[in-house]
Amino acid sequence: MSRIRRNAVVGLALVAALALTSCTSGSDTGTTPDADATVTVGLVLEPTDLDIRRTSGAALEQVLIDNVYEGLVSRTATGEIVDTLASSHEVSEDGLTYTFTLNDGITFHSGNAATVDDVVWSLTGVKDDESLVDHGNFANVASIAAEGDDTVVITLTAPDSNFLWNLTGRGGLVFEEADDTDLSTGANGTGPFTLGEWRQGASISLDRFDDYWGDAAQVSEVVFEYIPDGTAGVNAIVAGDIDVLTPVDATLRSQVDAVDELSITEGKTTDKYTLAFNNQRAPLDDVRVREALRLAIDHEAVIAAIGGAGIEQGGPIPELDPGFEDLTDVRPFDPDRARELLAEAGQSDLDLTLTIPNVYSTTVSNILISQFADVGVTLTVDSVEFTVWLEDVYTNKDYDLSFVDHLEARDFGNWANPDYYFGYDNAEVQSLFQESIAATDPDEADALLAEAARIVAEDHAGDVVYNATALTAVADGITGFPTDSPNARLDLGELAVG
Repeated sequence: MSRIRRNAVVGLALVAALALTSCTSGSDTGTTPDADATVTVGLVLEPTDLDIRRTSGAALEQVLIDNVYEGLVSRTATGEIVDTLASSHEVSEDGLTYTFTLNDGITFHSGNAATVDDVVWSLTGVKDDESLVDHGNFANVASIAAEGDDTVVITLTAPDSNFLWNLTGRGGLVFEEADDTDLSTGANGTGPFTLGEWRQGASISLDRFDDYWGDAAQVSEVVFEYIPDGTAGVNAIVAGDIDVLTPVDATLRSQVDAVDELSITEGKTTDKYTLAFNNQRAPLDDVRVREALRLAIDHEAVIAAIGGAGIEQGGPIPELDPGFEDLTDVRPFDPDRARELLAEAGQSDLDLTLTIPNVYSTTVSNILISQFADVGVTLTVDSVEFTVWLEDVYTNKDYDLSFVDHLEARDFGNWANPDYYFGYDNAEVQSLFQESIAATDPDEADALLAEAARIVAEDHAGDVVYNATALTAVADGITGFPTDSPNARLDLGELAVG
């Protein structure tokens, strides 16, 4: 039995089943939250390193941003930008000047006050240090300066419609200039939780920061247990060993539904389960081959096989992101046409290798093996450790096909970056993307993105097999757990028990 259930037995006896909401799990029970509660959350992907400034991978953002680290602004699970360390912000009409006013009383976990100088130092570091993850997002930054004790002014060389959004990411996080914490294993932020213990290969714990400058966390501790196997995760929450599980393997949902003390919420996501094509490697540099592979996939059958927890997405942009357009008509299921295209390309007897991290179920890869075989393509699956995938596929681009969850919001820029592991190099897409960045009118920016996305879709540069629906299992008595986009970020500021 998890600690939350031991600590809150009385409260659990009083609450009703959790209601499904658009933003968070649970409902207002009217009871006083148990401030001493510990909540145990089952997740899949563990970080390889805690240095959020230098280490890629969504697993870090999922647990650390908004909980341990904060920036001037942040974003909600549905993509709304909100002030955080900043009490307010203004953007000049020409889109070149961003002015932020800081909240009062912000304190680092070290106990030291956070100042405008810390903000300027943190953001300037991203601008100047090419080794930091979000360095490229600051390419248009001309200057970052403090004005008085509570104002930071950022000046751009050219308008950037994505800049405020970029500040909600790693590049916008604020660190203590004088701090010497080893960020690969420790943390010193301004958030409502401090880093407790990282038991590598097992769990990460967060403890409530009692001197938090904003609204205090409503639970004492959150423990993230890493359970890469979907069946093991469901077994754990059914047995009461954990209190929350995200995501739930949809094919195992009935086991959770059978437990009266558990509820499942469904949320929207930007999780794009992407079949990447190495556009720089023959024969995938031939659009006919790429189109054939897409037409060979019965996307409805794939979604049914994973338990229905997804929707079709014909283009590179999901519904929650700017520039979305329904492009499913671009790649209908048409195995006959797929065979014709392969014959035209001289690839009627094609062998390809799919490299996939071993944290993913074999369900999709097995379906792809069968569906590709039906059009004459032999698919060999190479299941590897995630660290190996990062090295071989993401870094060295040594692969034919790959399948991973691209969960980041507003990441269309990957398709406009020829150096990204997709290897997709299209000058028109790159130009349209840059025009969208330079646009000061959001509607104009959206239209330009949509135009670029259609080109990517019609060029069959890759295939989003499905846009995931987030299934989260939550024990009775727990409220405030995020429902939308839980794989991207878990803002636990409203998490409560009782």
